[in-house]
Amino acid sequence: MPKIHSQRSALILIVIAQFLGTSLWFAGNAAAPEWEVLLGKEGIVPMLTSVVQLGFISGTFLYALGSIPDRYSPVDVFFFSAVLASLSNLLILILPFSYTSLLVFRFLVGFFLAGIYPVGMKIAADYFEKGLGVALGFLVGALVLGTAFPFLLKGLGITISWKIILFATSLLAILGGALIGFLVPNGPFRKSNPKFDLGLLPQLAKNNALKASAGGYFGHMWELYTFWAFLPALILALTQDTASSSQSSFWTFLVIASGGVSCALGGQIALKKGSKQVALFSLIGSGLCGVILLIFPGVSGFWVLPFLLVWGLLVTADSPQFSTLVAQSVSPEHRGTALTLVNSLGFGLTIVSIYLTTWLIAELGVRTALGLLAIGPVVGILIFFWFKNSKK
Repeated sequence: MPKIHSQRSALILIVIAQFLGTSLWFAGNAAAPEWEVLLGKEGIVPMLTSVVQLGFISGTFLYALGSIPDRYSPVDVFFFSAVLASLSNLLILILPFSYTSLLVFRFLVGFFLAGIYPVGMKIAADYFEKGLGVALGFLVGALVLGTAFPFLLKGLGITISWKIILFATSLLAILGGALIGFLVPNGPFRKSNPKFDLGLLPQLAKNNALKASAGGYFGHMWELYTFWAFLPALILALTQDTASSSQSSFWTFLVIASGGVSCALGGQIALKKGSKQVALFSLIGSGLCGVILLIFPGVSGFWVLPFLLVWGLLVTADSPQFSTLVAQSVSPEHRGTALTLVNSLGFGLTIVSIYLTTWLIAELGVRTALGLLAIGPVVGILIFFWFKNSKK
């Protein structure tokens, strides 16, 4: 089967493949209600979410430590990671069902997603020496839409058997891997780094441009997943518990999905204004939304959805642009390692943020707790400018 060679065709296939591959990430959230009934356990969603995140953090760290995306063909890494993630998902269907096996296999799904999400960005970076912010805008936008999709199903009252969910997402992920593995060659700007170098990570840690971009990304990640995780609770609080379950789910879908749109639009703007400007504008804007919630906790009525939509737009648009800055801060042969490492640390922060916010909600209420997420953007901006202005 002939492979494509144009930038445009490659980007289209990478976006589709990444969307299909990362569908595994959210399969557990959609299947959780049935799993709770089967297991006789309530409230398993936080643990299911955490084990996938932990798997992803572990995977990205080990992929980065071994410089896997740079030492080997990133196209091959994507393909085999997609296959292994799919098999891990399918084993939940094949082997005897238990809570322990469920957690183990969802952890493995997260582990092998490390070879899909950041490696997909690495493949895109190998195709776009210029205009990388546009490419990553579409890639991250696809991931965001995948995050929102289960809430759309719930909002529309559509229920699908957990077995069908697992089978379908596994099939989609294998298809995504095949699109990359058989149709997309390694990009023209790829430079391989075949040697294993334990000193690479300490070397990257001395790169001020990388640390500045990573610092901004970390501030963004502190806020993003926690905002998404508690968005349904925030909607109920701001509507004073008048929103129905289906309405809350549909609003959650709209707010998260708006971030997918802003990622794509932000990439187009970055083409003219630069990734730095788009990233900082979005990070400052999302932080201000948290401050508004602290100053005006009584946001209610007509203003609830518009306010949350603006927050949803801003809280996500900076992600692909900070990733672009990360990729541009290192030499081409180290891009895969840098992107994977920054992803690992960023997703590690999400777990800390989610659990801290869970405690703060119990102490201060959901409005104040989510308003305090503004701390992430503030610290991220300070780190960004500190290292940008530091002498090399």
